[in-house]
Amino acid sequence: MKLVLMGFGNVGQGFVQILHDKAAALQQEQGFRAVIVGVATRSGGTLWHPDGLEPAALLAAARSGGWQHYPEQPGLRRDLSPLALIQHSGAEALLEASPTRLDDAQPALDYCLAAFAAGMHVILANKGPVALAYPRLLAAARAAGRDLRFEATVMAGTPCLTLAREALAGCTLYEARGILNGTTNYMLTQMSAGATYEAALAEAQRLGYAETDPTADVDGYDAAGKLLILAAALYGVSLRLSDLSVAGIRGLTPADLAAARQAGECYKLIARITPQGGSVGPQRLPLTHPLAAVHGSTNAITFTTDLMGEITLVGAGAGGTQTGFALLSDLLALQRRHGRQG
Repeated sequence: MKLVLMGFGNVGQGFVQILHDKAAALQQEQGFRAVIVGVATRSGGTLWHPDGLEPAALLAAARSGGWQHYPEQPGLRRDLSPLALIQHSGAEALLEASPTRLDDAQPALDYCLAAFAAGMHVILANKGPVALAYPRLLAAARAAGRDLRFEATVMAGTPCLTLAREALAGCTLYEARGILNGTTNYMLTQMSAGATYEAALAEAQRLGYAETDPTADVDGYDAAGKLLILAAALYGVSLRLSDLSVAGIRGLTPADLAAARQAGECYKLIARITPQGGSVGPQRLPLTHPLAAVHGSTNAITFTTDLMGEITLVGAGAGGTQTGFALLSDLLALQRRHGRQG
């Protein structure tokens, strides 16, 4: 399966490392072989070769500082724009793993639409296009007869969308609620043990869980973006961030955490969506609650259904390898659905 990869940060590199490490096993066990014919980054430009780019060389070039370190070879092009790369790549699928923007979803949204116009499937780790333009993407996918998949956008490689949309098909999903941001869950775990907000944030940044600007995480917007995706994917409802009630963890004080501990409770940043709307905010949960036992950077989601009651899924919600695996799982699903020719 020929692929074009937009973005080569932690997720893109995690995905390519998986392909490098597991190529033989994937071919033997799944009958799957991926060929990355094109790759693009916002600051580093593009690479394209019709016969494929070498995964180990891509990883080495990224570690060395950019595509200028990728070795020359006959047929290699470095001068294509991202849109030209998509249009002329000859690839069967676009993998969108560039940084998320929840204001306008660009330029990733244009890349996805261009891919459908070129007859490609689209797989996203980038939350923006699905959160802000799901109906438009779905219409473009259907018009092209191609698939739109986005498992990586909610809980990295933990298959919450596959569980809800496929394994629980036939159930009515009344509600989805859970811990959808690993950064704040890690911080709250530390704060519940006595750390200050500032100390917990500094440690989360040191470990790579939090960005230099942690606003999207600590103010609840990352989790809210995931709720927009769940609303669209589970209920067919198109919401905007302004439609949700969103609060983060900045306002929690040591006294709040101490009061919760004294009451046998703990704080979690809970995201909740129903067909009627959604919210993100810190909540006190009894220590006996299933979500109270989810510590560190782990994510969890509980689906409330008519036939199965409550189903809770717990797993990694971030990480380059984990999110890269979600891209791979969507590719394998494409192969099962369409066969080896895409």
